[in-house]
Amino acid sequence: MKPEWWPGEEHEAFVQWAISQGVVVDGVGPARFQGRGLGMIALRDIQEKEVIVRVPQKVMLTVEAIPSSFSGRFPRETPVHALLAAFLCNGEPEDLEPYQLWRRTWPSRKDFEDCMPILWPGDSYLLPPSISGRWKNTQKRRLEFDYESSHQNILGQQQRRLREAWDSVIAVFPETDWESFSYHWLIVNTRSFFYLMPGQEPPEDRNDAMALLPLADYFNHSDMAVNKGEEIFMSYGPHTNDFLFTEYGFYLDENQSEVLYLDDIIFQDISPSLQEELNLQQYYGNYQVTATGACYRTEIAACITYMSLKDWQNYVLGYSTRGVDAEKSAKVIRKWIGTYVEEANANIDELKNRGFGNLDPEDEGRSRMLFKRWTQIKDLCLKALEESI
Repeated sequence: MKPEWWPGEEHEAFVQWAISQGVVVDGVGPARFQGRGLGMIALRDIQEKEVIVRVPQKVMLTVEAIPSSFSGRFPRETPVHALLAAFLCNGEPEDLEPYQLWRRTWPSRKDFEDCMPILWPGDSYLLPPSISGRWKNTQKRRLEFDYESSHQNILGQQQRRLREAWDSVIAVFPETDWESFSYHWLIVNTRSFFYLMPGQEPPEDRNDAMALLPLADYFNHSDMAVNKGEEIFMSYGPHTNDFLFTEYGFYLDENQSEVLYLDDIIFQDISPSLQEELNLQQYYGNYQVTATGACYRTEIAACITYMSLKDWQNYVLGYSTRGVDAEKSAKVIRKWIGTYVEEANANIDELKNRGFGNLDPEDEGRSRMLFKRWTQIKDLCLKALEESI
């Protein structure tokens, strides 16, 4: 009799193939968890620092594993992500045949359409600002200066990577099907690991150090469970829920790395001349708030709204604290966080007014994901406000 978590015949066949290829699996296995889909289950108690899955290099799908007759058709600067997706779309059948059992265990395009914002049509879905770059109640101001922020406007960054990959692939294979390519691009995006060949230097773009590892891609992201019969996780890295939502199609109920960004709200309050001062002193942008309050950069931005410019400059350079008023700073920051609460309330109310029961199943699932996410955002803001009182 199969256990209730049994993942299915195609997954069982894939595990046997992976083991036959030299993949070591010790004490864990793929499982189906009700309401959460596929993951990895502990078949026994797991001890700290135990090696439970080992994948030999010869079984990994890396850019080096792609036949040179295929990869050689692309310019040297073609992103690894694009090459892997192109190979899965356009590789010769005999070159792709070894991966067939593995590919049958992958999620379908429909699975991605249910949870990946990049495949959601139009702008009707109320995505959080860190994902979409859009606000309902705050007019996004033109940035006076450019700055790097990998956890803001995440969807736009992801869309740009996909478009660039698509352009590079259709230049070589003009008949490539968009739906097939975007699906395989997402497979690589959601299931690959950071990997360097022995002796290889890390590339400038970490997305060029990618590898797909059979069986290891069952692990979901969270804190690790070690008891028999429980799901066992691995860490994808210290990412915000908006990043996890956009890149992987899920987010966590409890996320120790959860952060919201106040940049668009703050730039509404600060004149271009003062933004220039923030930029000169390297305090421009990436203003974070967590459940425990605002970051130091946000406090510095709050100070510039009420201090004389000279006093503020002396303060950030460490010469003097003249003019710094903790209560004034807290009041400014509470106002900024309160604006985010208003944004959350507006989106929560709109989602409620749409009426989940009146939507088709696909829209209802997406709307419920967004409702829960906006509720998380509001709760974080309220906790941050409590900390600032």
